[in-house]
Amino acid sequence: MRHFLDLLDVSSAEIQQLFADAACLKAAHADHQATPILLGRVLGLVFEKPSLRTRVSFQAAIAQLGGASVFMSGHDVGLGSRESVADVARTISQYVDAVVLRTFQHETVQAFATYAACPVINGLSNYYHPCQALADLFTMQEIFGKVAGRTLVFVGDGNNVARSLAIACGKLDVHFVLAAPEGYYFDEPFVQAYHKALPKAEMTQNGNPAHAVHEADVIYTDVWTSMGQETEREQRLRSFAGFQVNADLVKLAPKHAKLMHCLPAHRGEEVTSDVLDGDRSVVFQQAGNRMHAQKALLQWLLK
Repeated sequence: MRHFLDLLDVSSAEIQQLFADAACLKAAHADHQATPILLGRVLGLVFEKPSLRTRVSFQAAIAQLGGASVFMSGHDVGLGSRESVADVARTISQYVDAVVLRTFQHETVQAFATYAACPVINGLSNYYHPCQALADLFTMQEIFGKVAGRTLVFVGDGNNVARSLAIACGKLDVHFVLAAPEGYYFDEPFVQAYHKALPKAEMTQNGNPAHAVHEADVIYTDVWTSMGQETEREQRLRSFAGFQVNADLVKLAPKHAKLMHCLPAHRGEEVTSDVLDGDRSVVFQQAGNRMHAQKALLQWLLK
């Protein structure tokens, strides 16, 4: 039985197979072909945090694969408060075939997987967002054909999305650049784990976004203040003032460079609307691919 908690223990070959399966499933969907390959399977979703893309994409994915879903909010379940994480995991995993967790603490996902009798998928934690990275690199492959040798520049802090992207890029020979202000680079435990798992991968941390984007194939950004960081908002606005992805920054990138954002976006903060809605933006192709990549993931874990 496999879990999908981060991308560190997923091989390059497995990621490429997921991409191939996602492409087939996406083509079938566009052609209105039914793909009931998970008929009768039930997906549980336990979300401590609000969600649009993760919840809807997973529920649509399992439905289109012939299965059903059961959604439970953090308030309904009370992970670690009303009941222990272990007790919830041992109970729910008898009712469903896989569980998607969207939690505040990554340790919750890890503990849940320890006790669950079915595959567990990290639908977002404070440390990783592997489902997002999977869809993002799949989108890059759709656009460029091959991703090896490309450069992805993440303009923002070393957050959960950036960590998962860095790992995915390392697995697929994509040069990953984190353009962040001082004090917002990756934490040292992550850097050590990254280099241990991917000793030959190219990862750069650069405090100058104007310099970083010169060789970018993809410019990626995310909100400066994530859920759970609201008390840091004013300080973060000051720290990231020179890191907005706007028309001036995009002009410094190669003409073929695309813009990505995991959404939701704070328009006028980390990105301007003219860029987000511009002809270089692939953010909604990227958002749509969440469902197709996750179909492939569910097929992989359950078949």
